[in-house]
Amino acid sequence: MKQTKVGAVMTTDVVRAAYDTPFKEVARLLAGRRIGGLPVVDEDEHVVGVVSESDLMAHQVKAPLPHEPARGFRFPALTPAARRRAAKARARTAGGLMTPSPVTVRADESVAEAARTMVRRHVDRLPVLDEDDRLVGIVTRRDLLKVFLSTDEALREKVIREVVENGLWLSRQAVEVLVTEGVVTLRGRLERRSEAEAAVSMTRKVDGVVAVVDQLGHRIDDSRWKPERAAAHAGGEDWLRRL
Repeated sequence: MKQTKVGAVMTTDVVRAAYDTPFKEVARLLAGRRIGGLPVVDEDEHVVGVVSESDLMAHQVKAPLPHEPARGFRFPALTPAARRRAAKARARTAGGLMTPSPVTVRADESVAEAARTMVRRHVDRLPVLDEDDRLVGIVTRRDLLKVFLSTDEALREKVIREVVENGLWLSRQAVEVLVTEGVVTLRGRLERRSEAEAAVSMTRKVDGVVAVVDQLGHRIDDSRWKPERAAAHAGGEDWLRRL
């Protein structure tokens, strides 16, 4: 199955900051490019952190107003999270504002893998790294949604080519493929139950498929084959591998 890679949908013109980029310059970059966050890189283009609008807001919330009276003595916050918030409130550079150990993705990972990472880690954007861990792009949720913009006819042709012909090695007439608003319906009668199940499973993995409606039948229920029968079929292959 050919799946769209992150490198095909990422933005390569990445707005970035260095560790010592001043606070106001970070704010200008975010506002000027209308973005919610940017990666912080070292001299070798390795991503060391991410600065978001929330980080800048945390700084502003903690900053005292000109007319605000001096605060009395308070016990220092002892939790790590509280110390990090206090440090960001005093930060003057991107290095002080950033969240370290950022969540990243590689350019050769699939769009589906990147989407799962975003959902699992609760982030809206991911810096994209090459094989040397250097920054080569950035991908957002909007970028990942591009795979769902193909027409129903284009998606139908893709399912026939990648699933029916290349995946199952069947003629395109063996399975009727209907697509409406990204929902794929598979109809027909295949030889084995395993083939029908494979058709549905592979179709779900095609980029741009919203859902799959399974209307496939089968002539032989091979799920009931005994293990020893399957082993007998594989015996010849095992013998060849031992040569």
